Amino acid sequence: MKTLKYAAAASMLAVALPASAQQLSIATGGTGGVYYPIGGGLAEMINNRIEGAQATAEVTGASVENMGLIMRGDADLALALADTVYQAYTGTGDFEGRQIENTRALASVYPNAVQLVTLAESDIESIADLAGKRVSVGAPGSGTELNARAVLEANGISYEDFTPQRLNFNETADAIRDGDIDAGFWSVGPPTSSILNLAATRDIRLIGLSDEEIANAQEEEAVFAPYELAAGMYDGMDEAVETIGIPNVLVVNADMDEELAYQLTQLLFENTDELIAVHPAANDTTVEFTMKSTPVPLHPGAIRYFEEMDVEIPDRLRP
Repeated sequence: MKTLKYAAAASMLAVALPASAQQLSIATGGTGGVYYPIGGGLAEMINNRIEGAQATAEVTGASVENMGLIMRGDADLALALADTVYQAYTGTGDFEGRQIENTRALASVYPNAVQLVTLAESDIESIADLAGKRVSVGAPGSGTELNARAVLEANGISYEDFTPQRLNFNETADAIRDGDIDAGFWSVGPPTSSILNLAATRDIRLIGLSDEEIANAQEEEAVFAPYELAAGMYDGMDEAVETIGIPNVLVVNADMDEELAYQLTQLLFENTDELIAVHPAANDTTVEFTMKSTPVPLHPGAIRYFEEMDVEIPDRLRP
């Protein structure tokens, strides 16, 4: 098939794809997070701009489940946290004994922030105060649980110290609002709708991490980085809160057609404004963020696009 190249100014033009690529499944997360709207926005871009392609955003358990979907070929694209992606690619952590060597990236799209939320009236002031409490650590198979566990264990806190509940974002918000749990973790691009909705009905407080706790977490997971949640992000949040951030990666299988991977990468970076209109987290969807934050090799189709854009690609991102 003839490769169609077009500049950003001409990105409205439709591009034909191989017949095998016409039906695309995008693995996202729960409806209360950012993966689902970002995936839905990307699906709409594909449907509107790539001739013959139809994409659908699928609700899933998020990062860990999504990597399995990519491995089995049950999803064509997936959003997943960088630590989950790296563990899958290297066969470490939760993926020990089930390595997914054919993991490839198209881009890093935005950073997640680990957000620990409780009611303003709660006596929880730090992660140490979670002892003896009922705490949601995220949905089963989610990157949120991986991040929460890494942060806690790096700071000497285990699941035996509190009562863990494995709830998705909306369930966590509802359980905090109703007093069924004392606190909950989110690992998601801020601001997220489920916390916004909770803050609109109850007075909440976000629990920050100390410099020492952040440093301990970084020793546990190399992809963690300090991140500041800005004051005013949620109702009643009068001061900035320090936590950690983790890149989110758009991943595919190495077996994906190179032309398709090329066109998807081109579509993403030449129409980023459409994703920003869906969710402000996409303001971080830049080539620079991808080169700095992606933890696994890029797909050859993505590499071709970046090379055409004269981007300097680190050796670690070449298969």
